[in-house]
Formats: sequence, C-alpha cells, structure tokens
Amino acid sequence: RLAGGAGAPSARRRLASFVRPLRSVHRKIVEFREVTPADVPSLFYVRISTRENGYTLEELAGLGITEKTVIEKLSSSFKGWLCQFDDLVVGFCIADRGTGELWVIAVLPDFERKGVGNRLMALAEEWLWASGCNRAWLTTDVDTQLRAYGFYRNRGWVDWKIENGLRWMHLFPPRTTSP
Repeated sequence: RLAGGAGAPSARRRLASFVRPLRSVHRKIVEFREVTPADVPSLFYVRISTRENGYTLEELAGLGITEKTVIEKLSSSFKGWLCQFDDLVVGFCIADRGTGELWVIAVLPDFERKGVGNRLMALAEEWLWASGCNRAWLTTDVDTQLRAYGFYRNRGWVDWKIENGLRWMHLFPPRTTSP
C-alpha cells in the first residue's frame, strides 16, 4: 500500500522504486495509452507531484484513495489514460462513465503546457461520449486564478455551480446544446 504505516519507508522513496528516470534527453518516445493496474503506483507519484491542488499520500488515503481503491475503480465503470515519456509516466486522466465524472487529471510540472493534459482530457471526453454520457462534469477549486480553471474553460467546460467549497463545471458532447 502507498499509505504506509509506522516504520514504513518514506512515500517518495517507495514511489521512486516504481518510476525510472529518463534514459536520454535525445530519445523522446511519447505514448498515450490506457491505464493498467500495474501503472497505479506511478499515477500516485504524478498526483502528489502536481503544482496545484496538491495532496500527500496520507491525504489521499484519508479520502479513501489508495492503490487498492483505484484498481477497484478501474475494474468498474472507471477508465484511465496516461502519457509516458520514455518509461516515465508524466500525466494521467481517469473518468467514470457511470456518472459522467472526470474524476482526476494530473500532469508533472515539467510537462505542463506541452499538450499532455489536452490529449488526456480529449481521450476521456471522447470515451464518455462514446459510452453514452450526455454530460460530463468535474469539480475543481473555486479560485479562478488557478491554471486548472483556465485549462478547463479553454476546453469548453462551463461553470455549473459552487457548492461545499468546490466549483462544479460541466461539458456537453459536441453538437449538443445545454438545457
């Protein structure tokens, strides 16, 4: 488990064993693919390394988000995609076709503004539409100055409501108008 207990090695050291550094800056193999259960530890490394909306492994575990629960979600109505640069997972996105929720997107800071997030979001959105969802939704911070808000708005997401300290946004399939 990533959450660990007393006497467990540090979270970063445990995660470092799952993530290999880049082999060469000259070799740039970029791949977008579906997440597998074997990828889940690397997803946690990316998630705790984000610039905005950061969480520690302990905070994620407190929210019920652990390796085990993510693997369980991926075997239900959830599906995820990741981006690898050589052997390093640099970003990922997970959505739930059961509710239409874009559950999480995270990209390592060094790979922001390089199209990784846009491609991952497009994969998730396309899958939600193909799965029959007629609306996608997400929650984000209420602070409109954060980069995430502008990122979502640039992709066509619109404000829906603010509730319980979160901004709720939604997106409709192409050629569909909101009610």
